This record gives sequence, C-alpha cells and structure tokens, in this order.
Amino acid sequence: MTITRSIRVRLLLIALLPMLVLFPLLLGTTMQRWSSRLDDLLIVKVNGDLTIADQYLRRLQENAGERIAALADSAAFASVVDEPAARADVIAQRKRDAGLDFLYLTDGRSAPWPGFVPADWPVVRSALDGARQSAVDILDATELDALSPGLAVRAAIPLVDTEAARASTREVEDRGMIVHAAAPVRMPDGREMALVGGILLNRNLAFIDTINDLVYRDRSLPEGSQGTATLFLDDVRISTNVRLFEGVRALGTRVSEAVHDRVLVEGETWLDRAFVVDDWYISAYRPIQNSRGERVGMLYVGFLEAPFQQAKITPFMTGTLTFLVLALLLVPVFLRWAGLIFKPLERMTQTIARVEAGDLNARNGDIGAENEITRVAAHLDTLLDQVQERDRRLRGWASELNQKVEERTADLRDSNRRLEEATERLIMSEKLAAVGEITAGVAHEINNPIAVIQGNLDVARGLLGPEADKAATEFKLIDDQVHRIGAIVSRLLQFSRPGEFSGSDHTASPSEVVNDCLLLTRHELDAARIEVETSLQSIRTVPMERTELQQVVVNLIINALHAVKQEGRLSISVEDANDGVIITVADTGVGMSRETLRHIFDPFFTTKQAEGTGLGLSISQRLVTEAGGRLTAESVEGEGSTFHMWLPATPDSDDLA
Repeated sequence: MTITRSIRVRLLLIALLPMLVLFPLLLGTTMQRWSSRLDDLLIVKVNGDLTIADQYLRRLQENAGERIAALADSAAFASVVDEPAARADVIAQRKRDAGLDFLYLTDGRSAPWPGFVPADWPVVRSALDGARQSAVDILDATELDALSPGLAVRAAIPLVDTEAARASTREVEDRGMIVHAAAPVRMPDGREMALVGGILLNRNLAFIDTINDLVYRDRSLPEGSQGTATLFLDDVRISTNVRLFEGVRALGTRVSEAVHDRVLVEGETWLDRAFVVDDWYISAYRPIQNSRGERVGMLYVGFLEAPFQQAKITPFMTGTLTFLVLALLLVPVFLRWAGLIFKPLERMTQTIARVEAGDLNARNGDIGAENEITRVAAHLDTLLDQVQERDRRLRGWASELNQKVEERTADLRDSNRRLEEATERLIMSEKLAAVGEITAGVAHEINNPIAVIQGNLDVARGLLGPEADKAATEFKLIDDQVHRIGAIVSRLLQFSRPGEFSGSDHTASPSEVVNDCLLLTRHELDAARIEVETSLQSIRTVPMERTELQQVVVNLIINALHAVKQEGRLSISVEDANDGVIITVADTGVGMSRETLRHIFDPFFTTKQAEGTGLGLSISQRLVTEAGGRLTAESVEGEGSTFHMWLPATPDSDDLA
C-alpha cells in the first residue's frame, strides 16, 4: 500500500489541512495585499515628491523672470537706459546682486556675440513683442562663452560609465542647461528691446539641495532610507545629490536606458522602481521641455527601496515563524486524537486486503468498544458473508456463461470480417472523393479561361457578322481545340494536382483590369440583359499580377451573373481608401443566407450543385491575401450580395494620383 492510499495519511491530511494549507494561504494572501498596498503608497508618495520638485523648478523660472522684469521697470535702469556706459555698469551690478550668470540688453536684430543670435530664442522674441517670459533652454559651449566667458568651463561635465545606461560614445557633456528669462524694455526713442538673463543649472548644487530639503524633510523617510533629487540634461546628471562615492556626487553619470526611452523618447512620467547609479530607488522622473517645446532633460526625485523591502520581509518572517510554532504545538495533539481512529480502520483495511487476496473467510471480529467505527466493522463482516455466498453462485453461473461466450465468439469473428471489408471499401471511397475534389479544382481553374475564350469567339462572330465566314476555317479550328481541351480536362488523370501560385513583383491597375474583365464578360452580361454600372475613380496600382487580379474580378462577375440570372443590375466601383484601393462588386441577385455567407470562402463549398466546384471564391481569397489584401462579403437574401476587395497601393502609385 502506497503512502498516498494510507487511511492514516488521509485522515491526517483532513485534520491538518485547515492549518497546513488554509492558514499559509491566508497568510500569503494577506502579505501580498499588504505588499501591493505599500507599493501603491510609495508610488503616491514619490509622485507627490516629484510635484513639489517640479513646482520649485517652475518657481525658480518665475523668480528669474520677476527679477529681470523688476530691473527693466526700475527707475535706476530707466535713468541710464540711454547711456551705454552707465547702463552697462547698472546691468553688471544687478547681475551680481540677482545671482545671475549672464544679463544683457538686446534689440534682437544685432548679434554682438559670435556664435549666439538672441532673436533665435522664443524667450527673447516674446520679450521683444512686449511679453515677459521665462523657460529652460540648452546652450552649447560656444553660446555659453559668448554670453559669459568661462561659463562653458563651468558647464562641462565628464561622463561616467553607468550600469544599465544606453550605449554612448560621448566623453563630455559640454552643453549647459539654463533658466532663460527676458522682459521687454521700451527705449526713449520708442524702440522695443529685451533685457535677457539666466542662471546656469549645471553643477548648481545649491538649487538641487534646496529641492531635496523641501521634498525630504527630517523623518519623512524611515531609518536607512535617503531621499535624492537630480536634474538631467538629456540623460546626464548635471546637478544631483546622489553619491557616487562617499562625499563625491554622481555628476556625469547617466540614467538607465529604460527610463530614458519612457521619459525622453515617449514623453511619459516614470513612477516606478528604477536603478539609480548603484542601487534601486523608488523613483519619479518627469520630462523637461525647452522654450521650443522639445524634451531636453528630466527632473528626478526618489528614495532608497531597500528599507521598504525590509519592512515587507519582516512581517512575513514573523508570520511564518508564528505559523511554524503553532504547527509544532498542535500537530502532536492531532496525531494523538487520530490514533484513536487509525487502529480500528487499519484492522478493517487488513481484512479487506485478505479478502482481495482470495481469503473470503477473513473477518474483523471484535475490534473494541461500541462506537461508529465498530458498527461499520460489523456491517463489513455481514457484507463479506453475503459476498462469499454470491461468489459461490457466480462460479456456477460462470461455467454457463463461458459456453454462451464461445457461441457468440464465432458470430463476432464473422461480423468482424465483414466490417473489415466494409472499412476497406470506405477508405477507397474517401480516396476517390479526395481525388475527385482535387480534379474538380483543376478543372475549375482551366474551365474559366476556356469559357472566356469561347465567349469571346462568339462575340467576335457577332461583331464580324458575314465577314466571319472568311475565317470560318480558323474559327472552326479554335472551336475544335477548345473542345479538345474540355475533353482532356474531363479525363484528368487521378495523379494530377493543382500547382502553387507563384508570387510576382508585377503590379496592376485595378481600374484597367476591371475594364478588361467587363470586356471579356460583355457577351454573357448582354445575353442575360444585365445592366452594368461602373465608377472607376482610382488610378493607383496594386502589387498583384494582372492575370491573378483579372481571375478574381472575372470570378466575382461570373458569380454575380449566376446570382442575378436575368434583367438585374451589376455595380462595380474602384476607389482609393486609406493606403490602398477598394474594388466593390455588387449585384441585385437572390442574395445569401447568414449560414451560406459563413462558408462561401471554404474550399469545395458551392450552392450551384453540379454547375460549380466550390473553389472559385476560395482561390480568389487566397490570391488577394497573398497580395497583402483582404476579400470580404455581405449579403441579404432577396436583395443581392456585395463583395469588397481591398488591396494595398504600390508605394509610387500616390505620385501618379
């Protein structure tokens, strides 16, 4: 007896299942929900931290604009605005007092600095138009030195290889991120000028430390965690309080490739854990746009993830330890109680095993005090007495049954032989049916062009009239050869099979193909007195072999002809649609039911009985699909059917349109 079949094991599992399974499941579910809730709260917190940092950056821009506007509107500046030397002294003094890295007055038309044109910047143009504006902009090294000699040296930051960052061959970030502000100034002669100033944010540690102090005040994070803030130019840290080593800030390190793609490429805000320099942080990144609306950098805040992970693990370990202690205390108690049931049950198990081994005289006998289990044992002994009696009777019946079985066996052998013969005939019938379907497909493919040839011969005779007699011999020769092809098709060997449609790089004009197909089927349409309406508005071409497209269109026209039968209407249109061309073939025929419509593209499905093979629409759909298009149908019984064929346009066909 295997352990999984032991009654003792089963009863123990029943007794211990609530504690060993349900309690751990409840504990795990609770911890998972708590962990998920904690993660959500951390994301909410870091999002709020990012909002504070972003507001401070915006306020820094506004303050720069306000200080420059205050200078532009001051009486001291107005008194010297028309005196270049005195004006330069006032501007230099106010630049130092306001803590600006550059400050200048410009009319926007002149460019006194080689390599820097003030009017190229939206901030300056706005001030020249009379409106104060401030923004974040990026200047290259030449422009920085043009505004303030030595500013490019302050801005330059050597790049540091950073784990998980995207590949780059750059060694130095020599561009500068500035707070760029300008205010309008009206000169005494009526000219509009702009007072422009700014602050370099590269290596501006006071700015980033202020953000960090605002966001992460004392005791705002648990012990062991630390808050960080960073300003990025593109993906390079140009101002940060993240430490690369003890006392060394991680200037020049770069953001991970995943964050770069999400924030700078896709323009989304990152709210998730991220790898920052050398550890995992709960992070928030938001793109920074310049005055032209381009994403040029990022603002980041975040805090170490490790303390929060430890906060998750500690309750889990405590709960697990508690569970193990309870299990050690309660399992012995359960085992003692279970022992009172195990012994009588094992006695019954041994009795049943002896009976299974062939000892029908085995019985439980007296197995203890009166209880539910002893009553079950007594009932089992009674059942075994009945089984022993029935076994005696069954042995007598068995001999009689063996004789009857032998009689029936002979009948079964004969029936089996006949069944094998019938199976062989059924297999042969299935093979013949499959060959017939294949042959019908080939015949359909050949009969379509034969029908077109024969129809056009009739059209030619009708058009030539009496003149056709001059070529009577040639016409008769063509008729004989067409008849011969038909005879060959009807006697196709069972070994034949349809070839694969080969691809082609050729293109076709749907409008021209539809005109050709209407010409080929004109005789049948006129004979059935069917009115044809056309709307050929597209001159695009499609990447499909002309003969293949002609085959599909002819098939749709012939199907419509069969559905209309007499005096109906056939509408064909070719129109541009999105990046392709739609060919629509609609008729006013008998239509199709929903059930029929679901199967019309299935191979060998036909409603024409002996007149069709059921391969026309299946092959047409495959040709259209191989050309990158799609063929769909819609129909209403009694009102007609409409087929829509969409094909992609060739890349150069739009130039023709």
